[in-house]
Amino acid sequence: MATTTTSTDRIEKQVILEAPRSRVWRALTDVSQFNSWFGVSLTTPFEPGAEVSGKIDIKGFEHVTMRIWIETMDPERFFSFRWHPYAVEPGVDYSAEPTTIVSFTLDDAPGGTKLTIIESGFDAIPESRRAKAFSMNEKGWTGQAQNIRNFLAGSVSRGTTAIAEALGHRTPYLPSTSPQ
Repeated sequence: MATTTTSTDRIEKQVILEAPRSRVWRALTDVSQFNSWFGVSLTTPFEPGAEVSGKIDIKGFEHVTMRIWIETMDPERFFSFRWHPYAVEPGVDYSAEPTTIVSFTLDDAPGGTKLTIIESGFDAIPESRRAKAFSMNEKGWTGQAQNIRNFLAGSVSRGTTAIAEALGHRTPYLPSTSPQ
């Protein structure tokens, strides 16, 4: 399963995926595949410099528009974006706050690909919401590591159970298969 490393500024998750790097790369960087395992409805293709936004499809978070800024895409090796962590309160404008950076590093591993997910920059988030953002995203990345594993195995789709459970929601979601 996934391993975890944390500090007050950084969340790190590692998961071994039973898929080649090329397949994991598509799941991370093809917007329709990303939507399926991440539980969002983003519409703009990922490319460095792009601002991409869309609604979150996870129960309890449907009111949230997720906005990310694509930073780096090094094919089959490294993908990163910036966002406002746990920016979920209705009516709150997070645009003046610092962002965190989320990175996905792909390495070969026996039987597949080691995916390392890191989110860093929490120490710059306003103190009034830093601990909550860190805690919720730490749980969220645990769920997302399982979601991408399930997606690549062809057993989960949007609004995924793993992320909902990690965030404390117990409502089941309908599984489907992942595109190849």
